[in-house]
Formats: sequence, C-alpha cells, structure tokens
Amino acid sequence: MKRIKTSIEIHGRPRDVWRVLSDTDSYGDWNPFIRSLQGKLQEGGRVRVSLKPPEGKAMTFRPKMLMADEERELRWKGHLLIPGLLDGEHRFAIEPMEKGHVRFVQEERFTGMLVPLLMNAAMRRRTERGFSEMNEALKQQVES
Repeated sequence: MKRIKTSIEIHGRPRDVWRVLSDTDSYGDWNPFIRSLQGKLQEGGRVRVSLKPPEGKAMTFRPKMLMADEERELRWKGHLLIPGLLDGEHRFAIEPMEKGHVRFVQEERFTGMLVPLLMNAAMRRRTERGFSEMNEALKQQVES
C-alpha cells in the first residue's frame, strides 16, 4: 500500500467547507485538480471524476462512493480496469479545530498489484502537488 496525504487549516466552520466541497457543479470554476465531479454524493452510488494532475495527463474514472457524511467526510474507491490491479481510495475529511477553524485532509490509499510499478517518485510528487493545489483553492473559496 502507498498513501499520499495532505492537509490545510481553513478559517471557517465545517458547514462552510462542506458547502464548497459538495457543490460539485462549481468544481470547474475553482478546483485546479479535480476539474469535474458529477453524480450524487451518497453512499453506494457512482460518481464521475475528471482530474488533471500537475504536469500529468487528464483522466476520468467512475468510483463508488463509500461515505458521504455531511460536514465530515467524503470517500470513494476506484479501480484501474479491474479490482486488485490498481485501486485508489480517496478521502476528504473535515476536522473541527478551535472555534472558527477546521483542518481539511485529503488523502489517497493505493493498493493492488501495479502499485510498485506505477507509484514512482514522480507520480507521487505530481499527485501530492495536485492535492495541495486543490487544498489551497478550497481554502480560498471558503475564506472569501
């Protein structure tokens, strides 16, 4: 298993972060990493995610929603071709901190036979940079 995890402190309440994060129709306006997220954010459903990693190729996939806990967490799991080859479980968490602040956590856990071959240092850096760029953009949206 390989894991990439980033976080950022945001001045706002969990509901402020959730409002931006769950407004999937607006992702193309502010999100530099996940350019499009279509579908209902509900457990068991499928969404269509289009992302563009920095210096990487754009890709679209249809993961299954594992959790949609309002004002707390979004989590989905996708597969490359078939389960077990290269699986990615993506998580957004909104963690309350001191009054008026939250920590936003974005992480991905990669498992499967192709992880050792595909998760090289360059891919890791690009993905982590994409997460960080999205985190910063989310912070700006919430705080503006």
